[in-house]
Order: sequence, then structure tokens, then C-alpha cells
Amino acid sequence: MLVLHDPLRQTDLPRGCIATIGNFDGMHIGHQEIVRGVLARARETGRPSAVITFHPHPLSIVAPDRVPKQILTLPQKQEILSDLGVDALLIVPFTHDFSRWTADRFIADFLVGALNVHEITIGRDFCFGAGREGNLAKLQSAGAQYGFAVRGVDEVRVRGVRVSSSLVRDAIGKGAMRAASLALGRTYFIDGRVATGRRLGRKIGFPTVNVDPANELYPGGGVYVTTTRFESFSRCFQSVTNIGVRPTLYENYATTIESHILDFDSNVYDDTVRVYFHQLLRREQQFRSALELTNQIRNDIERSRRYFARHPIRFDEPVP
Repeated sequence: MLVLHDPLRQTDLPRGCIATIGNFDGMHIGHQEIVRGVLARARETGRPSAVITFHPHPLSIVAPDRVPKQILTLPQKQEILSDLGVDALLIVPFTHDFSRWTADRFIADFLVGALNVHEITIGRDFCFGAGREGNLAKLQSAGAQYGFAVRGVDEVRVRGVRVSSSLVRDAIGKGAMRAASLALGRTYFIDGRVATGRRLGRKIGFPTVNVDPANELYPGGGVYVTTTRFESFSRCFQSVTNIGVRPTLYENYATTIESHILDFDSNVYDDTVRVYFHQLLRREQQFRSALELTNQIRNDIERSRRYFARHPIRFDEPVP
């Protein structure tokens, strides 16, 4: 997949493409519906497919107090789009200057002048341009003027509920991993690096991998059934992951993400790690003693093993 980080200034663009525009945070099943439609039209017409997105999130410039934590990092978004088969990802830098571009200017200068776009697909509620004046109707009017086709895609619903990035964020924050996975169409994961911790887990018999997350958003405090993949290994490992402030052992300590890898004893410090979240076991709680905590950890591990016995996962390849 061709990735262009400043398409407003570049000339090697996929001209005549079948394109879509959006923030695509989370790349949930609604976003995937849009992208797959673009890919289908690209195959039918023999034209390149292109996804146009913005970085950073527009609200970080126009309303920093309202910008949501992003579900995906930019590399994760690129990975998912590449796996779907997109030909080109155009990442428009969202600056203060660009935030003042009108929808008409974006259409005329970029979509038509630079890209000579052949067809555009967007979600029916997507807005763009200064003051969010650009929408499906404006694109359709411009398409009639400049000669490109426009398609609007309806929202996707799961069990009667509209799928959105806000819905996914809410599910992740609540630890509702099944709901998050249904909306995402994949197992929810975060990436990070293995950091050096305080090694207390090893002292009480349960060594952990401390994850320094690359993601802005991660699940709410609690203990989760997870699988963990390290860059230095070609497989996933069963794991139990705690997110929280460890109230039994520390007071007013920063939130940490710690994974106990089942049946694993390797040095992975500074390795890249991906943690997949399957189920919330329990919310974080404070215990009366370290002994009570260790007994609970044993229980958490046993419950995790029972989960994996009921839901076998292939560990010779990454979890989808």
C-alpha cells in the first residue's frame, strides 16, 4: 500500500482513483463497509483505491478540549487498511491553516485538481471543511459540476445499535470486550513496548510484562483474559492482564498495564508487544494483604485457563 503523509504538497498521487474520506478511528465494521465498497468499485473499474484521512484528529486543532482518545494509532490504522487491500492511504496533515480550508476549496483544489477523483464514497453523516459545511449533499452537487460520482453509505447496526467510534470507546472503557469486538469486527488490541517495572510480580510468584502503551485509549481498570504477542516470537501466548493502580501494593501510583504470561519465562524487555483483550474477569479491587492478593491472582489465572479451554486459539500465528 502506498502511504503519502503530505498529499496536499505531493504530485505522485493516485489520480483518477476511487476514494473515500474520513477519520476512520477504530476502523470498525461501519468503516470497513465503506472501504470494502471502495475496493469493489476499484476492481470493477480497474482504478486505484484510495483512503483519505486526517492526522492528527481535527478536534485536536479546532476544539482541543473535546478531542477523544483515539482507538487506533496511525500505524495500526495503516496496517488494517493495508490488510483490507487498499492501494493508497493519503494522510492529510490537519493544521491550523488546513482547518480554515472551506469544503469548496478542498473539493476543487485537492479532490479535483490534485486527485482528479473518479468516484467518492463517504458515510452519510460525514462532514468536512471549515465549519463542517461539507457533507454528502455538497459532494453530490460538486460531483455533478466536476464530473465525479458520489456514493453515500448508510450506518451499520449490530443488534439494532448504530456502530460508531464513540460506541467502541464506551465499550472499551467499560471493559465490555465482546461488544467492542463485535463493533470492530476483530479482537480488540493495543500495542506497546515492554518496559522495566518494579518487579514486584516476580517477588510474589507471578512475574509480569509491563506494557508501555502506544495507544491513547485502553480498557478501564480491571483484570482481563488476554493473549500477548511479542515481536521476537512468531506466536501468541495466553496471558492475564491487569490494568490499574495496584491499590493493594501502592498508594496513589500511576496506572499500569501488566500482563502475566502463562507458562512463559523469557527476557522480553524493550520488545514490541501486542495485547489482545478477550474478556473482563473482574474490576480492580483492593485486598487486605499481599497473601489475599496472590490467592486472587491464582484464581484469575485458573479462570483464564478455563476460558481458553472453552475458546481455543491458535498460537502459532497472530490472533486476528
